[in-house]
Amino acid sequence: MKLVVNKPIFAESASTLVNHASQFSSTILVKKDHWVVDAKSLLGVLALSLQPGQVVEFDVQGDDEKAFIDELVATEYFSKA
Repeated sequence: MKLVVNKPIFAESASTLVNHASQFSSTILVKKDHWVVDAKSLLGVLALSLQPGQVVEFDVQGDDEKAFIDELVATEYFSKA
């Protein structure tokens, strides 16, 4: 699912994203341009340098996609594209 970044994803917000992703058993990938990183990897998420207005894709490989996306949107760091 594609989401729009609302706030810059730096240390605290990246940690929040990783913590939310880690609660799910599914493999969760974040795709931006040519980058594909594990959403459960703090260094991977930080490497994306996500900025407001950018569109990223979350690929949830499992049954947790709706729950994960809903929880992520509730943080207000992302919104549905």
